[in-house]
Amino acid sequence: MTLLLPVLGLALSNPPLTSQKLSPAATPDAQRDLRHQSADWFAIEPHLPDPATASPQKLEIAADVLRARRFPEDALVYYGYALQRGGPEQELLIRMGVTELDLRHIAVARTYFLRVVHLQKKNSQGWNNLGAAEYIDGRYGTAISDYSKAIKLDRKSAIYHSNLGTAYFEEKSFEKARQQFDIALTLDPDMMQHHGASGIEAHMLSPADHAHYCFEIARLYAHRGDEEDMLRYLTLASEGGYDVLGSMGSDEVLAKYRKDPRVISLVKNANALRNAKTSVADARSGGVPPLLPQIPN
Repeated sequence: MTLLLPVLGLALSNPPLTSQKLSPAATPDAQRDLRHQSADWFAIEPHLPDPATASPQKLEIAADVLRARRFPEDALVYYGYALQRGGPEQELLIRMGVTELDLRHIAVARTYFLRVVHLQKKNSQGWNNLGAAEYIDGRYGTAISDYSKAIKLDRKSAIYHSNLGTAYFEEKSFEKARQQFDIALTLDPDMMQHHGASGIEAHMLSPADHAHYCFEIARLYAHRGDEEDMLRYLTLASEGGYDVLGSMGSDEVLAKYRKDPRVISLVKNANALRNAKTSVADARSGGVPPLLPQIPN
């Protein structure tokens, strides 16, 4: 995916591969049957091209529409039809892998991405998306290796650098993570507005780690002289329970903001917000609920 899945993010020949060979997701299930009773499906189905006669391009477009309208299993079927009709194999395998990630079929997605890089070792999207699959599976060292290969092939992709930074973050290599985030922001100054802390990879962080992640992004913006975004990410970090004031003292740039009225105010407001949420949770359940890991969108 430019997975970005990302992000995360994701990027979107031998015997022809079909979705039936690699993807169990095309098998009907209860959820798929239920979606086929929706108004959206009844609006789309009459316009789907005939897989026996339609061009690979039309079949691929139909699959893209199905995926965008949240019919992932049907999208996989039509990507498979496009493959059978001679569509671009690597591109279609990437799209199928990204769709499998949507369905949380990590092992199947990995199979598609491995096939892509086997067909073309210099396919940067294939390596990036393979890294995303490994990241979601908790194999951070392997993800770092895959993202690094993607970057060697395309050094100007902000997404690849951001993904690598997030993987370094999971490995607690915070300095390396900040370096990659800095490169990503240099390549695309608006990247955090596009993806920020809402991408697939950021969502894989636990709540506590997500708050720390936001603090590291705030630190990066501080070093870049961007006070507005620094304050925004300090707010997110503080609302997530991170000790913002305590950690700011160890950074030469952030330290000068510790007594800034804006920082004091955002920390106070974040504490009040967390206390209010805790009080409501206590009242409803008789105790503070545990923090659970977030899942990708």
